[in-house]
Amino acid sequence: MSTLWLRPYYCATRSTSVPNRRLAGAVALVALAAGCGGGGGAAARVTIPSGTSFRAAAESLASARVIRAPALFRLYASVRGLDRAIKPGTYELRRGAPWGVVLETLASGGRSAAVTIPEGYDVAQIVPLLARGLGVPTDSVDAAVRDTALRRRLDVPTPTLEGYLYPDTYAFSPGTTAREAVGQMVDLFERRWQPEWDARLQSLAMSRHDVITLASIIEKEARHAEERPVISAVYHNRLKRRMPLQADPTVQYALGRHTARVLYKDLEIDSPYNTYRRVGLPPGPIASPGTPSIAAALAPANVPYLYFVAAPDGHHEFRTTFEEHTRARAELRRGGGR
Repeated sequence: MSTLWLRPYYCATRSTSVPNRRLAGAVALVALAAGCGGGGGAAARVTIPSGTSFRAAAESLASARVIRAPALFRLYASVRGLDRAIKPGTYELRRGAPWGVVLETLASGGRSAAVTIPEGYDVAQIVPLLARGLGVPTDSVDAAVRDTALRRRLDVPTPTLEGYLYPDTYAFSPGTTAREAVGQMVDLFERRWQPEWDARLQSLAMSRHDVITLASIIEKEARHAEERPVISAVYHNRLKRRMPLQADPTVQYALGRHTARVLYKDLEIDSPYNTYRRVGLPPGPIASPGTPSIAAALAPANVPYLYFVAAPDGHHEFRTTFEEHTRARAELRRGGGR
């Protein structure tokens, strides 16, 4: 063991006021223990939630094998005056690291968690993504996206906040809980909702929930940005005529899995999200739409189309009559389309 290596921890302890020789001996022993380990062990991720006591933090470190003696570690932290200085967060620490390094890291604060929620992700995709980014259990995120108070605030009739977790890149501060993160995502959704859109709701005779539901379908269908208002028009035209939307993404949502192609047997699923069997919008969004899709849902193109079919390159062929649509599908199939 190098004397030079121990010096920082010895110096930090030597300057502490010690009331008697017995305690001085104990402190010296703790200081020696603090320098042991070498810090060459494997990396371990430790999360210190907000409000965690130092005792609980020490036990978490011991469970992760960052330290071996939590009681002595607490005494060492107290001697150094850092037992009340730790900050919540998620930390990457080396197993067996010197205690001084561990304490100074905990006092510096954990790194911000950058989490990107892509447009078109649904709750089933967002929950594990958010859990990994925050370093929290999946169950806590699942509970947060079902928050009753938030759903009531947004007037959401569905069991989750599907569609209202705004897609963006978030830098969550250390120690952010699942509930706090979901709250931030909902807050951003509300900030992105433009006040003038409320007047548009009245002219469309739709609620905000209706628009977000339609926007989520547009988000899943559109591959080219310029097609969003046209896809929106097809669905608006069908809603006006009381025609089923026949939107494949809603069937996939009902199935609970993405499929490259919706089969005829899939269309038989008994679900309110099956827009082949049910007329009108499904009960709620099927994903988180971005602002362009929300804007398209509120302002559909002025076109008469009632049908569209996807081409291999992602663009859609739009048609007004079923006969035209049938011919377009046949042409695309001959060319390798679906």
